[in-house]
Amino acid sequence: MSDFGFESTADDVLAGKDLSGRTAFITGGYSGLGQETARAMAAKGAHIIIAGRDLSKAEDAAKAIRDEVPNAQIDTIRCDLASLESVRACGTEARKRFSKIDLLINNAGVMACPYGETAEGFEMQFGTNHLGHFLLTKELMPLVEQGDHPRIVNLSSRGHHFAPVDLDDPNFDHREYDKWQSYGQSKTANILFSVGLEDRFADKGVHAIALHPGGIMTNLGRHMTEEDMAWMMKRIEENAKESGEKPQGFKTIPQGAATTCWAATAVALEGTGGVYCEDCHVAELDDDDPTGGVRSYALDKDNADRLWSLSEKLVGEAFTA
Repeated sequence: MSDFGFESTADDVLAGKDLSGRTAFITGGYSGLGQETARAMAAKGAHIIIAGRDLSKAEDAAKAIRDEVPNAQIDTIRCDLASLESVRACGTEARKRFSKIDLLINNAGVMACPYGETAEGFEMQFGTNHLGHFLLTKELMPLVEQGDHPRIVNLSSRGHHFAPVDLDDPNFDHREYDKWQSYGQSKTANILFSVGLEDRFADKGVHAIALHPGGIMTNLGRHMTEEDMAWMMKRIEENAKESGEKPQGFKTIPQGAATTCWAATAVALEGTGGVYCEDCHVAELDDDDPTGGVRSYALDKDNADRLWSLSEKLVGEAFTA
């Protein structure tokens, strides 16, 4: 299905493509994978909208991209995913400023942070990684529906292997907080959200794809301790040994952005959604392989519907097609 793989870069994936006339809205577009995705797409002519909670950093990233890509068309907009008020304000501003979104790339996130809460009191990882993007996507859907063959790309992670979503206690109100269980369920939620979006909006021509970018050293891991890093490397090695494969280790940032760019633009994915991709291909359903695949609980329609209803209740708004 794809000629690309683990070592492919964003530029490799976009080689020969013309994104002129396409508008890509990228959360967390001012650092790491988000900024590389923005740069690579801008280099192919896309109009880029960088969304992030720190507008000065967004402007710095826009300048850095313009320095590398002359005539790059880049806008910035403030959006703090840990505040539903900020998300709503971003949606209102975006609908006033922009006419359409062809590619909505829900890239931003937090990982393995100590227990914290969003402005509304949700557990930080579930609240930011899932609920913030759930509401933002609702806010931006009128623009997405105006897009040309629009796609919504949700960055998940192989971390979804850590845990399904605890639909009875997503905010750790009644269980001991575990940062990896929290991260895992938030990444599972990103996949289930893609399943829910596809189910509700595919007949409108809007398709949603989740993906694992790979293990990459970015500021996403800023909360990780030396012990966390040692544990993660040991886990990678043990999983590879168990599966009989050579451990692949970490990707570079350009390699990490490749699957995002592939999911957003690949002709092979036209009309496809509700799937999970890794290394520039659609992953197989697999409940056992520790080195890859997508867990069945992350693609389960009943789980997706329950999460959708729960998310509507938590954000206090219906999200219907």
